[in-house]
Amino acid sequence: MAVISLMTDFGIKDGNVGVMKGVIWSISSNAQISDLSHMIAPQNIREAALILARSAPYFPENSIHVVVVDPGVGTTRRPLAAKIGSQYYVGPDNGTITLLLEQAVKEGWPVEFVHLDQPDYWLSNVSYVFHGRDIFAPVAAHISSGVPLKSLGTPINDPVLLDLPKPEKTINGWKGELIHIDHFGNVASNIRTENLGDVLKNMAGISVRIAGFEIKGLVNTFGERAVGELIALLGSTGNLIVSVVNGSAAGRLDAKVGDTLEVIVE
Repeated sequence: MAVISLMTDFGIKDGNVGVMKGVIWSISSNAQISDLSHMIAPQNIREAALILARSAPYFPENSIHVVVVDPGVGTTRRPLAAKIGSQYYVGPDNGTITLLLEQAVKEGWPVEFVHLDQPDYWLSNVSYVFHGRDIFAPVAAHISSGVPLKSLGTPINDPVLLDLPKPEKTINGWKGELIHIDHFGNVASNIRTENLGDVLKNMAGISVRIAGFEIKGLVNTFGERAVGELIALLGSTGNLIVSVVNGSAAGRLDAKVGDTLEVIVE
């Protein structure tokens, strides 16, 4: 039985996540469900795309990732199911698969998309504003039960993709921007390990500039510096991040997604 992960911007107060689980278990009683996150910022499709791309590869083959961050619910935006490499996606066609698809292209993974237009696999009464319950949860349960994508909808080849910022090479380093602020207040940039390449052999020769601060040298882990110190390091997903040891970099820097971060290489 495949694992079904759920990611939403619903929070956990109002019962919506629990209802989606109830729908899944009503169709596929042995389904294993993982709560990936329900604290995505409201309507933040980019954040959902980031969390999905960095999480899905760690799930077993044929896992089904249901993403309901859906500001266009009830409009003409398409409900979508996809297989990307060895993983399934179910959710709105609004770009949340963008980064996962970029990885698929890089790795040569096969991809398949369908527009979910077969109501036989939905709940009988579909709300205009809760497709997570009425379309996406039942579709995920049917996939888990062995229903193939081609039975769930019409094949398409033009999923919506986000225009995400890319880091820019400069004369003496890289210029990027902040793309995520985590629970601890660490701020992550779109500059990655593969951008920095061989310069990482001399981490002491790398400086990071952000919000009027300059951090000299990268560290490998938080414990290399004193409590309260502003540091730069590579996060677990390969992104360059700025942190405060045992504190919040976002608070210290008054940082927000979209702010500029520069890397200077000596």
